Amino acid sequence: MRFKKTYVLLSFSLTLSSAFSYGQIAGESTYQFLNIPSSPRQLALGGKNITIQDDDVSSGIFNPSSINQGMDNMLSVNYFTYFSDISYGSLAYAYRLDNRGNTIHFGFSYINYGDFLGYDEFGNYTSEFTGNESVFSTGYSNKINNTPIIFGANVKFITSSFEQYNSYGIATDIGFFYNDNINDIKASLVFRNIGFQIKPYNEVNEKLPFEINMGISQKLENAPIIYHVTFENLQKWPIGISNPSRIITDLDGNITEENISFFNEILRHTILGVELFPESFFNIQLGYSFRRSEELRILEQRNFSGISFGFGMKFNKLRFNYCHSRYSSASNVNFIGLQLDLNQ
Repeated sequence: MRFKKTYVLLSFSLTLSSAFSYGQIAGESTYQFLNIPSSPRQLALGGKNITIQDDDVSSGIFNPSSINQGMDNMLSVNYFTYFSDISYGSLAYAYRLDNRGNTIHFGFSYINYGDFLGYDEFGNYTSEFTGNESVFSTGYSNKINNTPIIFGANVKFITSSFEQYNSYGIATDIGFFYNDNINDIKASLVFRNIGFQIKPYNEVNEKLPFEINMGISQKLENAPIIYHVTFENLQKWPIGISNPSRIITDLDGNITEENISFFNEILRHTILGVELFPESFFNIQLGYSFRRSEELRILEQRNFSGISFGFGMKFNKLRFNYCHSRYSSASNVNFIGLQLDLNQ
């Protein structure tokens, strides 16, 4: 009974984590926190954006092929809170090895689910316990010879703890980044969370939240605007699941489930983002996740789920980023981040 109760709390925590990651299929894999956006800027562009490639060192956590020399000696710290006591943070740092483009990247992400009260099968209080997960990553990228393509890879060590149950895992991310400098077009393809559990929670090995993401962005020729289009979870089709709360029952008792059209399925894989004044000391980001909007919207109520917006300000060697992301009427996310240039 104690195990069952703890397992329910574990499942609840993982479900909350999957809400961050906008695209994971609940119950199909563990370590869902791995797909939480790594920075306010990424979340402000709709989440899971993989076409950020400048000195934003946090982008290397999510897409190793975005790691570049411009990130040399950059340190970033990011943090947000969600439901109740749940909090998430990330750190990132990059170091240029030489002048030929060889750059290494270090990332750390952590989520704490807060405190829980434990009870036995008779309802008697036992003790308090916590739940938390973390991942440490080491990444590398470099240009493929005689091509405009950059290859990058992350190796990640994962830890997870819920009450007396602990798990460890290892995974890798593999990414490719294409630059068309003539037309200011960038495209990227990333295979995330390829790996396995070294130690499962309870002798049952679970899958990691593997996903394939593809993105494209372009800077407009006569305007200080970059648009981003990201396609998430390309490894799964269809991705939409009929919502039980949208079942229609007629006067004769006939039940009609929600119909998810082919076009709607395509939209659920799509995330849009726009960045204004990207090269200025002050820039603005706007994003929209169709899937988050569709899955978290409430019938006959406008709650603007799926919308994200944020801004960044640069002060000499310090950059501040902020994002507000709409989830539901119950809770929204305010994500803040600082990046420091440690170069003298």
